[in-house]
Amino acid sequence: MNTTRRSLLATAGALALTAIAGGAGAQNVVDEVLQSSRRGNWNDTFDARASEGGKVASTLPVFSPQTVFFVEQAIAQYQDIVARGGWPVVPATKKLQLGVSDPDVQVLRQRLMVSGDLSQQAGISPSFDTYVDAAVKRFQARHGLPADGVLGAYSYAAMNISAQVRLGQLETNLGRLRTQAGTLGERYVNVNIPAAQVEAVENDRVVLRHTAIVGKVDRQSPIVNSKINEIIVNPYWNAPVSIVRKDIIPLMRKNPNYLKDNHIRLFAPNGGEVDPMTVDWSTEEAAKYLFRQDPGAINAMASVKINFPSPDGVYMHDTPQQSLFGKLMRFDSSGCVRVQNVRDLVTWVLRDTPGWNRQRFEQTIKSGVNTPVPVTNPVPVYFTYISAWSTGDGVVQFRDDIYGRDGVQELQISSAQ
Repeated sequence: MNTTRRSLLATAGALALTAIAGGAGAQNVVDEVLQSSRRGNWNDTFDARASEGGKVASTLPVFSPQTVFFVEQAIAQYQDIVARGGWPVVPATKKLQLGVSDPDVQVLRQRLMVSGDLSQQAGISPSFDTYVDAAVKRFQARHGLPADGVLGAYSYAAMNISAQVRLGQLETNLGRLRTQAGTLGERYVNVNIPAAQVEAVENDRVVLRHTAIVGKVDRQSPIVNSKINEIIVNPYWNAPVSIVRKDIIPLMRKNPNYLKDNHIRLFAPNGGEVDPMTVDWSTEEAAKYLFRQDPGAINAMASVKINFPSPDGVYMHDTPQQSLFGKLMRFDSSGCVRVQNVRDLVTWVLRDTPGWNRQRFEQTIKSGVNTPVPVTNPVPVYFTYISAWSTGDGVVQFRDDIYGRDGVQELQISSAQ
C-alpha cells in the first residue's frame, strides 16, 4: 500500500471517529477536507458506477498465476488494515439504502473506505447517497451477494466479519491457489464450491461463467480431478442409495403414488421391473432396488448430464428447478452440481466432437430420446474449494466457508436470516 493511500486511510478513519463523536465542530473538519484543493474534480477522481479499485467482474480465472499475485497483494493490504485496527462494526439494526440519512451511515462509510470500496474522498456524512450506493453494490458483488445496494442480514453478516479473519481466509486460500494455479491445462472446467459457480476456461481466460447449485452441508460436493468424457442427452436418472433411503422411501410412505407421479420405475438386481405396490415401504427393503427416472421434463437432470469418472459418483447436470439458481445460498444438492444455462457449457465441451454442433444438440433434446455422446478430446474438470481470491488490484473476493474447511467459525454466515 503506497504512502498516499495510507495517509488517506488514516485521515478517513480519524475523520469518521471525530465526526461520530464531535457534533458541529467535527462537521466543520469534514467540510474543510472535502473542500480542500487536493481533492480535485469529483467526477475525475471517483466514478459511482465502477468505484475505486476497478470493476469486480473479470475474465481472470480463479486458478491463474495472476490470481496468485493479486492474492499476495491483497494479503499485504489486509495485513496493513489489521495493523491499523481493522474496520468498525456497522450496527446491523436498520435497513440502510439509497436516500436514507442516518448516523449509522457514517460508520458504513468508514467501513467501506477501509476496504477500498468507497473513495477516500467521499467524506463522512450520514447521507446514503449514490456514492455509498455504488460502494455497497461493489462490496456485495465481491462477496457473492445480490448487488442491490440494500444493507440486509447477509450483507451485514459479511461486512462485520473482522479484517483479521478475512486475512486468515486469504492466507489459507493462497496455499490452495499456489498448489494448482497454472497447472490445470489450457482448456478446463472449474467448479468452485463455496462460490457455487462454474468457470469454463481457455488460455487463462474465463469464456463462460455459470451459476451452480452444489452440495448441502450434510451432503457435500467432493473435491474432483477428472475429465469430462461423456455427455448424455435426455438422461435417465438413477437415484443414489443415499437419496433412496433419505428421501424416496419416506416420500413413498406418505404418498404411494410418488414413483408413478414422477415417472420413476423400480428394477430388481436381475433387471426385472418391480411393481411398487408389492414393496413393503415400512422397511428399507426398497433400498436393494434400482430407482430409474425416465427422460422428460420432470427428470431430475432435465435435458442433459455431464459425465466424468469419479469415485464419489458425482456429475454435473441440468435441472427442472430453474428457480433454485436465484437463491442466495445455493447449497441444495446431494453432492452433484446443477448448472444454469448448461446447454452453453455442453456446446463448449462438445466443440471438438464431430457432428455435435448446437443445432444437433438442441434437436436431440427435443426428440426426448436418451442419447449418450462420447466427448472427443475429454475436457479436464475440477471441483475445488476456494473461499477467498482476487481477480485484480484491490478486487478481493470472499465467500462463505460453507463446509467449514477454512477452520474459522466466524466465517459461517449462512445461518443469517
